[in-house]
Amino acid sequence: MESTPPSFLLKLLLLFSFLPNFHAKSLPTSTPSFPKQALPSKSGYLPVNPATGSAIFYSFYEAQNLTSPLSQTPLLIWLQGGPGCSSLLGNFFELGPWRLNPHSQNGKRLVLESNSGSWNRIFGLLFLDNPIGTGFSIASTPEEIPKDQHAVAKHLFAAITSFTELDPLFKSRPIYITGESYAGKYVPAIGYYILKKNPQLPVSRRVNLAGVAIGNGLTDPVSQVATHAVNAYFSGLINAKQKTQLEIAQWEAVKLTKEGNWSEATDARNRVLHMLQNMTGLATLYDWTRKVPYETDLVTEFLQKEEVKKALGANESIIWEECSDSVGAALHEDVMKSVKYMVELLVKQSKVLLYQGHFDLRDGVVSVEAYVKKMKWEGIGEFLSAERKVWKVNGELAGYVQKWGSLSQVVVLGAGHLVPTDQALSSQAMIEDWVLERGLFGNNQEENIGTNFRGSL
Repeated sequence: MESTPPSFLLKLLLLFSFLPNFHAKSLPTSTPSFPKQALPSKSGYLPVNPATGSAIFYSFYEAQNLTSPLSQTPLLIWLQGGPGCSSLLGNFFELGPWRLNPHSQNGKRLVLESNSGSWNRIFGLLFLDNPIGTGFSIASTPEEIPKDQHAVAKHLFAAITSFTELDPLFKSRPIYITGESYAGKYVPAIGYYILKKNPQLPVSRRVNLAGVAIGNGLTDPVSQVATHAVNAYFSGLINAKQKTQLEIAQWEAVKLTKEGNWSEATDARNRVLHMLQNMTGLATLYDWTRKVPYETDLVTEFLQKEEVKKALGANESIIWEECSDSVGAALHEDVMKSVKYMVELLVKQSKVLLYQGHFDLRDGVVSVEAYVKKMKWEGIGEFLSAERKVWKVNGELAGYVQKWGSLSQVVVLGAGHLVPTDQALSSQAMIEDWVLERGLFGNNQEENIGTNFRGSL
């Protein structure tokens, strides 16, 4: 999610308590809240500054079904947005193998249920609480929390390289960095950092980056903030007078951004979103069809249980919060800064997937297309003129795919901001086919017919 909720303090209680062993290589026991089959393969801490104890919390799930040798099985890394929201939200509410269902049939709130749309069906899946100070991750002091995307990427690189050292087979596996919302900045930042850093390192220490995927991302805020009025107006959610009022507010955010008044620009963007919320009266801008917001409080209730913290190998003194105020404050001036140039390098040297839930009013289809058409890339003309194809999953309409070369864009029908929550099977089909370059994501575009049938493995 892209927001700036609750606080930080008790994370400072950790300091050196786990320093002798950052990595929880096996998870001991199951609990009534956390059955054995739902436990991650590995979880624990990855150091970003061993001298102070700052570390990123991780939770890793190996592929459920291997379709290739383990040494070649792709690894997906998931980063949540915020800034400051925990990736365990993605784990237990979106794309993990077991998730909390607000509509559980047995009447109990906190029941983990198997997720048939999990992203680790045939891939390894790694969740990272990023930046430090987020979720179960540790910032030994508030000053160590990153204030820009370079610092975010530096910490992520340290965590990812520490993770790949846990198992010799991790080194050779292709890595895909994925995430949503404010991770529209984190994902390009770490991808860009890897592309710049790898040539300086011996082969044995390089990160085997294969691609990046961004869902409903905030990536080029100055382009994206200017789309809210027209998007809401043509969706029938505001009238012409309100459109004009919103455009004036948007213009102020753009003006402040172009002047480099970063904190004021962030505040101006927040005013735009508040105006849009008040004008529409929607339950949430994340999905204009919802009558109530996403019920993510289930994850908070679940992860504050002592038995769950223990099962995950998390520091038990930390009170888990969905999003950290302290991280949000540290990155306040970063919000309106663009990382479009990073995406431009990634699309030249890697492959990029941009996907959006159709019902998202914050970082949705129109918002993303606004910056994509401005990308500096030799293939952008061909991409913009490429056919947008009807995409089906199991014979049913799932959305639309536009692809040329290394860039793919997907519109997921029936989904809001949290695409894997809303359309689990479609999101699974999308990520698998994009990674494996099959169906509409294959290179022989003229040969496919826009239908993807899911089979069991």
